[in-house]
Amino acid sequence: MSTVSAHVALTLAQHIDAVFGVMGNGNAYFLDAIEKQTGASFTAVRHEQGAVVAADAHYRASGRIAAATSTYGAGFTNTLTALAESVQAHIPLVLVVGDEPTSGPRPWDVDQIALASGVGARTYTVGRADAAATTVIAIEHALTYRVPVVLAIPYDVAALEAGEVPAAPAPRVPAPLAPRGEFAEGMLDRIAAALRTAERPFLLAGRGAWLAGAGDALGALADATGALTASSALGRGVFPDQRYDLGVTGGFGAEAAMELVRTADVAVVFGASLNQFTMRFGDLFAPGTQVFQIDVAPAATHAHVGGFVRADARLAADALVTRLAGAPGSGWRESVDVAAARAYEAGDPAAPDGRLDPRSAARRIAELLPEDRVVVSDGGHFIGWANMYWPVASPDRMMMIGTAFQAIGQGWPSVVGATRARPEATVVLTSGDGGGLMAIADLESAVRSAGGRGLAVIWNDAAYGAEVNLYGLKGLAREPMLIPQVDFAAFAAAVGAEGVAVRTLADLDRLASWTAEDPATRRFLVLDLRISGDVIAPYQQEIIRVNS
Repeated sequence: MSTVSAHVALTLAQHIDAVFGVMGNGNAYFLDAIEKQTGASFTAVRHEQGAVVAADAHYRASGRIAAATSTYGAGFTNTLTALAESVQAHIPLVLVVGDEPTSGPRPWDVDQIALASGVGARTYTVGRADAAATTVIAIEHALTYRVPVVLAIPYDVAALEAGEVPAAPAPRVPAPLAPRGEFAEGMLDRIAAALRTAERPFLLAGRGAWLAGAGDALGALADATGALTASSALGRGVFPDQRYDLGVTGGFGAEAAMELVRTADVAVVFGASLNQFTMRFGDLFAPGTQVFQIDVAPAATHAHVGGFVRADARLAADALVTRLAGAPGSGWRESVDVAAARAYEAGDPAAPDGRLDPRSAARRIAELLPEDRVVVSDGGHFIGWANMYWPVASPDRMMMIGTAFQAIGQGWPSVVGATRARPEATVVLTSGDGGGLMAIADLESAVRSAGGRGLAVIWNDAAYGAEVNLYGLKGLAREPMLIPQVDFAAFAAAVGAEGVAVRTLADLDRLASWTAEDPATRRFLVLDLRISGDVIAPYQQEIIRVNS
């Protein structure tokens, strides 16, 4: 015989191989079943927020859905910020939680369904007779709508015997959305005609294009039209031929590359939401550029879009390649020095205040990082440096966790999820001192999970840099924006990692020797970069300009 919790665990494990969480009263029977009765791996984290973050990072790194788990009450409320991030970033995962008894709430219970709904997550509650079926429905909802779901096990139901686990169907996943109807076909004809006659065609792709598997089709379309290409921050590397790729658009883009984008006469956008950062707050395209968008969203997502097709990025790109067979191509990309356009400022060895210049540090780290890297980024001012200076091979090798919800403090547990998803890779965390301290409990989780395949770069300016840049420059009190200088190298040593306080570029030589060592014998490395807060990232300068 099996308990209700075992029904949930056994059904979940048919579709999910990684579970992250903190054990408590509400999920004890579920975790017992995961450990004893399934082949799924459970990885403990030290804060419940970290459980959801790790499951989120696991999906971003691998495309495989994972589960998080916490107890009821305080354990559940600790997950809410991470849950909101996953909702807004459209990350499917299942959060298995304990919940109040069916007889009603106890003094320490809260309305978890209302709280989850408040951040945009739907809750499915299991019962004695339907635990397996409800679990499949929850997984199906997460995968269909690309959102996290909460799977709740009432406290007085968790240990009830429920009989043999019934056979459950596999979750249904919708087929890719094909262009349908006269309007869609007519708009594709119009886009093809515009690309055929364009002198300076430009293709922009986002994470949606990567999820659709559109890379090869987009490469063929770029070849057929002679287009320059670029990506959103979450789509970097989606185009297979990087010789003609201008990098990331928006504030992370090189200035000369963004000037080239403004000279495009036709731009087609695939699977990118065109948020304010990608669009440089409306300045990415020139007024005369014809802008078309192809996305699975119900309608165009920016006012500058002049033509829209609701469709899967790969299917639409294939349709355009077919329409453009025999097209002469513009020749634009061969006339442009893309490498020069993508160049960023080198920076100085040290800033005027004597601390490290983050630009030169980022450039030197890029030269030393292992080629097999997967980069996970916390939120904060520092996000510009890795995004500008550290190239990656594909979108699933650069994850920005926290930025959708404008959150910090999700960096350390991101390492846990990415490591479980890509155990063969070197996982590199980029985090600020503010976010690093906020999630410091899961430094231990990161070190334990990644070992010698883990590396963290902490951009330590002894401040909440974004707040200093936005509000300190306006004359607001700076004291609440400052952080006493923290020794992250010492934190690292306390949990069995190696820490290096980096005050000069020469101190980064330890990264070179660490990269050359065997991952099986080296320790997790934490680089505590003592950077200057006076060097403001270009994307922050854009935000300052817009908000001043």
